[in-house]
Amino acid sequence: METKAGDPGAFAHFDLNSVPTPAFVVDEAAVRRNLAILADVRDRAGIKLLAALKAFSMWSLGPVVAEYLDGVCASGIYEAKLGREEYAGPDGDREVATYCAGYKAEDLPEICALSDHIIFNSPMQHARFRPILDAARAAGHSFDVGLRINPLHAEGEVAKYDPCQPHSRLGFPIDQLTADHLDGVSGLHFHSLCEQDFLPLQRTWAAIESRLAPHFDRLKWLNFGGGHHITRADYQRDALVAFLIAIREQTGLALYLEPGEAVALDAGILIGEILDVMDNGMPVAITDISATCHMPDVIEAPYRPAMLGERTGEPVTRLGGPSCLAGDIIGDYALPVPAAPGARIAFLDQGHYSMVKTNTFNGVPLPSIWLWKSDSGALREVRSFSYADFKARLS
Repeated sequence: METKAGDPGAFAHFDLNSVPTPAFVVDEAAVRRNLAILADVRDRAGIKLLAALKAFSMWSLGPVVAEYLDGVCASGIYEAKLGREEYAGPDGDREVATYCAGYKAEDLPEICALSDHIIFNSPMQHARFRPILDAARAAGHSFDVGLRINPLHAEGEVAKYDPCQPHSRLGFPIDQLTADHLDGVSGLHFHSLCEQDFLPLQRTWAAIESRLAPHFDRLKWLNFGGGHHITRADYQRDALVAFLIAIREQTGLALYLEPGEAVALDAGILIGEILDVMDNGMPVAITDISATCHMPDVIEAPYRPAMLGERTGEPVTRLGGPSCLAGDIIGDYALPVPAAPGARIAFLDQGHYSMVKTNTFNGVPLPSIWLWKSDSGALREVRSFSYADFKARLS
């Protein structure tokens, strides 16, 4: 995959030596810029817009997100709790929509208490848990039930990340959907995009509209999921707004979008330090950033993260992490500074996904998390991690 990172923005002037490494630094001003764009689309289109916690759950910015958006979408009980605790807004009126591919019966009563929407992956799972939902409503909890559908229309760049890949586990195949499956269901959800612009959404809707049309009169809402790169400079926002207005008028339903990356796009960097350099047919540098532990999508996707200040066309150095895994390789880069111990480097657009996916394999320390306000220069440490955090995850 190609990185979608854009201009470094204010990070072009950030002092990489101002924080210990490794470290995530998130620019609150950039997050607010993204949120303002999302809120503008929301207001013009007359829809609701939720932030996907799976992509960016820096909950110290929960009150900031709540200033702009209608709530959050969660992927299970822990994110639902985080959304209710930290993103509810001053009046506690922000929504929590929870979707999980497979719920556990013991979690559902609390999920019912936390959520405004509970979205099931299949009609069979919904039917199996109806008694738990009925009991939660009898106890005074109010929530809608949704069903995730699989559009069976692939738009993803990489098949293994496409929810519409053959034999996908995500969502009920739309060609099997019947009216009976919608008994007790208030809305339908689909999510089939990944870092994409408007046209794939438009094509997806064209592929499923005729199958959904017979059910519009018994629904309250449609949720178009995430993967929408709305805050990217080249995203066709006016076309998206017109499209959403037309669907609202056509269906009479409330519409939801759930962007994740778009909230933190180009708003965070990961800073590291070169620890050692040797030659093995090319310069090879060991850094305190680990692809395996700190940027696992580099290996899983795979993709090449953009480097702050990389010099195009210059000789390259291979960068790898400090772990013992042979594949802990970040990539080959023309460094903006000489490859020497103590040199600082930074990778762009690491606020989303990288931060939520970090791990402590091999005892590699987790990056600290810093919040920067590029409009004022204020910089503060939000969280640092220690041996105790590593040990607490083990037994």
